[in-house]
Amino acid sequence: MKITFLLTWGDEMGGTEQAVYTQATHLAPRHTVEVLSVFKTRERPFFSVDERVSVRYLVDRTGKTERPVRDSGIGAEECRRLAGLPSELISPKWEATFDALSDVEMNRALRTIDTDVLITTSPALMSAVADLVPSRVITIQQEHRPSQLRGATGEPLLLRAPEIDALVVLTERTKQWLEESLGKAAPRLAAIPNAIPEGFRPRSSLTGKSIVMPRRLVPDKQVDHAIQAFAKALPDHPGWRLRIFGDGPQMSRLRNLVQGLGLHDAVEILGPSQHMTEEWAKASLTMLPSQDGEAFPLVLLEAFAAGVPAVAYDIVTGPAEIIRHGVDGLLVPPNDIDGLAEAISRLMGDEELLRSYGENAYDGSARFAADVIVKQWEELFTELVLRRDDPQRMAERADRMAHRVAHGGAGRFHAAVAADRTAPSSGDQRARELVIGAANRSLVRAAGRLSEVRDDLQGSDILQRNFETVIAALDKHDIPYVLLRDREDTPRQRVAVDSTHQERVRKALATEYEGKAVYAELLKPRTHAPGVLLAERLEGAGEVGGLRVFRPVVTSSRTLRFGPAYGCDVEFWRLVPEEEGGDGQFVAPLRPSAVGPKLPSLTADARLRVRDREYPTLEPFTKKLVSDITFPVDAVYTWVDDSDPRWQERRAQRRAALGLDAEASGDEAARFRNRDELRYSLRSLAMFAPWVRKIYLVTDDQTPEWLNTAHPGIEVVSHRDIFTDASCLPTFNSHAIESQLHHIDGLSEHFLYMNDDVFVGRPLSAQRFFQPNGTSRFFWTPTTVPIGEATEEDEGYFAAAKNNRRLLEDRFGVTVANSFAHAPHPLRKSVLEQIETEFPESVARTAANPLRGWQDVSMVSSLHHHYGYLTGSAVPSSIRCAYIDVGTYARHPELTRLLAIRGHDVFCLGESQDAEVPDQEQARIIDAFLRAYFPVKSPYEL
Repeated sequence: MKITFLLTWGDEMGGTEQAVYTQATHLAPRHTVEVLSVFKTRERPFFSVDERVSVRYLVDRTGKTERPVRDSGIGAEECRRLAGLPSELISPKWEATFDALSDVEMNRALRTIDTDVLITTSPALMSAVADLVPSRVITIQQEHRPSQLRGATGEPLLLRAPEIDALVVLTERTKQWLEESLGKAAPRLAAIPNAIPEGFRPRSSLTGKSIVMPRRLVPDKQVDHAIQAFAKALPDHPGWRLRIFGDGPQMSRLRNLVQGLGLHDAVEILGPSQHMTEEWAKASLTMLPSQDGEAFPLVLLEAFAAGVPAVAYDIVTGPAEIIRHGVDGLLVPPNDIDGLAEAISRLMGDEELLRSYGENAYDGSARFAADVIVKQWEELFTELVLRRDDPQRMAERADRMAHRVAHGGAGRFHAAVAADRTAPSSGDQRARELVIGAANRSLVRAAGRLSEVRDDLQGSDILQRNFETVIAALDKHDIPYVLLRDREDTPRQRVAVDSTHQERVRKALATEYEGKAVYAELLKPRTHAPGVLLAERLEGAGEVGGLRVFRPVVTSSRTLRFGPAYGCDVEFWRLVPEEEGGDGQFVAPLRPSAVGPKLPSLTADARLRVRDREYPTLEPFTKKLVSDITFPVDAVYTWVDDSDPRWQERRAQRRAALGLDAEASGDEAARFRNRDELRYSLRSLAMFAPWVRKIYLVTDDQTPEWLNTAHPGIEVVSHRDIFTDASCLPTFNSHAIESQLHHIDGLSEHFLYMNDDVFVGRPLSAQRFFQPNGTSRFFWTPTTVPIGEATEEDEGYFAAAKNNRRLLEDRFGVTVANSFAHAPHPLRKSVLEQIETEFPESVARTAANPLRGWQDVSMVSSLHHHYGYLTGSAVPSSIRCAYIDVGTYARHPELTRLLAIRGHDVFCLGESQDAEVPDQEQARIIDAFLRAYFPVKSPYEL
């Protein structure tokens, strides 16, 4: 059959290009194989190409002017113009290199392509192929990166994958994520690793005392970690060298690091080499200290083919699929430089162990031999080509596309599951899980582990369950422990146990939870590979610094999972006697406690209450610490239901009295629009900020029909109860309402002000918003307030900010410029009272204005923060915040990334004044996203 690989640029040095040429070479003896490269970027490609593989290009970028490779009637000036225009076929956010000229050439080449199988090598190319290629061509996307971590470049995977025949990834972990995210919309999915490149590979003798690292010198490769680890190990192993082959923007920084560590005689940073087979023959070891982003590192296959063992960080995908820990290499917890140093030192200092690992690496590389990998590809090709004329093939494709729209989301949003950062079960553990799952049919597999399905548990409930899981085992087996505290009020519980009891702890957990879906993440393992084990398998885990014990839970939507991040830590603190250079105290194995990295004793002498029970602890942990927040923190929302006929009538009458049209539009209409966001914002507080004491919902005598008003943690407050001047009502000015919030009866001194379109995105502590001494925090953004005084033409937000600035200039003699993030606003009631006292006319004028006006001030979202800063009661801080304009189509993919990564502290779903997305479509997207992000009802709902 004829097989075509489609590359963006086939001439460059990269893992994707190397993998494609390797695969093409392996297929060439039995098939007609070609590589089609969109761009020609070098006179000669970096990688050599088998003569049986034809290579052709569409656009030539080797000259001064980009031009088609084919003979064409397009002149040089036209080429320049086309090259300067953005691509309409491929979004610049997916891949910025494409342009209007590449659109023309891809249209010409792909619409009439004559091939049996077309394999794309990036999501962007996959999208173009889905639009252009004839239906009879079998289309396969070969993913060369971990899809779950791609960000913007991975957007087409979830949007367009239903329209191709197959999606092939490099690891089972990525395949599993796609299965869960795409569901019934998934095409044929397969996990096929890369093959070892062809060619003679001289085997290393492992006598060279050389660590070889071919790496691009970019931040995510973390070459600096390798240099620092080598610096720690070198004093015990003189004569060893670290040789780094590569180039990149960090070259100068890394050379300075080498000089600063005094390693100029032991570390070489060399340029890229086309003769790495010769360098591997001289190597004794390699390191891979990358951050997330390595899908299936070919560098490890090359090393193993030469019999060179490896030490690598156990990141989300990649190294663990190649390295067999303790057999042909060692895996280290991500970003653990000390662990990396210990691992390489172990192999540098044990020649027999190094040789054993090298032998196993060489033998184990047969798993990735060409004949093994090519056989898997050919089986897939045969399966797909046999069905290409079957009418059912296109019917199934149409069904997949329908499933994506019906269940995956709307428009360019797709309800992806969260990306898991720990390895799923495999091998013996996977087999054991099948047995456990068969015995308990209520369990499901999610993120590669057995999980309970629960829609009734908040984050704090999950944390408590995991804590009680640990305590139950320790208590039953009479293992002494003490409850620790962190410097910050982190939600996860920590339990300290004398390290001499470690085997007893592991046995206790294994005994109590045999046959149960209880897991433990190994923290700083000494001998076992990093990862997650069933609790029943912990006896064989070996020495660890700690265990993070958890019961996996997933919601029925599968979009919210509670894994190790919600576990309870059991830490094994070691007593270091004076004869070993210690001071007779117990030392923290992972991180310091609230009172430091050492404890004089682990014998409990006090009790600490958690919920309705007291637990053994040490007396210092019962004291109020300087880092504790002990004051109450409330939350205040302002809310309106714009669909309420009575409210609409009141607004129409008020506008008529002011000589305005009854109906508002643009920004004013967008600000009033209710899409049920409040329900989900309350869910976000219940899930991720359970420390909020009470929530006040300020409304114009409106109450959401779903609200549980009997719950003691929430109270509906009427505008009539907070406005000191009743003649100001009814009001439809959010600035006016906000100017009166500090009049809420019973409101705590410290509170958060939240719009209903603001959400907490992950567990946060109160310290994120207030300092323990009571000082509030605020979050500046780079957005600046325009220069000049407020005018009637200004948008309401900027007019108020300008008025704030004028007040502050007159009072303090300084000018403010920055705006603030769309995040919860930490406020102090006393500061608002001071502002009202100091600027009574401005506050009264704002309160009396029934609609937003150019003379308003914005008390809670701006003026409070600047005034507090200038009077010493507020400080600038930072928060990871996202603002998504749901009224703009281009911003919708960011919702997918928010949902999959869940890496933002807070986020806001806003809408621009001139929204291009119709109201109903916005409503569908917001509903789909919020249901997926916050599927668990809050206690404030009926």
